[in-house]
Amino acid sequence: MRIAGKIQDSIVDGPGLRFTIFTQGCPHRCPGCHNPDTHDFQGGTEVSAQELIKTMLSNPLTDGVTFSGGEPFSQPEECAEIAQAAKEAGLNVWAYSGWTFEELFAMEEPAVRRFLECVDVLVDGPFLLEERSLNIKWRGSRNQRLIDVPKSLEKGQAVVLN
Repeated sequence: MRIAGKIQDSIVDGPGLRFTIFTQGCPHRCPGCHNPDTHDFQGGTEVSAQELIKTMLSNPLTDGVTFSGGEPFSQPEECAEIAQAAKEAGLNVWAYSGWTFEELFAMEEPAVRRFLECVDVLVDGPFLLEERSLNIKWRGSRNQRLIDVPKSLEKGQAVVLN
């Protein structure tokens, strides 16, 4: 898979100490994006999902894994593999996506569904510069939502966390 980078002990990409993977490549290319270097699908470096899993599991203090970007759902097979390993290790899984839950839920690609089924919290929606706020936790703009994915999949509609 192609990644822009990884952080072993992030405290800003969800609760607790997180292993954060910044995927490379993003079709959204939101103006004002915090990570514009991740947009190019040819950029970043190639790394195996197994290597990332090994690194993720190397720190016993890690509480969870966060997939950021770029757009993680542009590489759903590898992200699903890593997310499944995280779940099996008892870690929680967060993912950021420029697509909304409803858009991801409607996609008919099995790997997207498999990845989504491993995610506990989805921060969804594009970054909108005119909605930018530094006063909201774990999001860059007010339109973005924190979605409880297991409950949303069960109900077939987005269940927003407060």
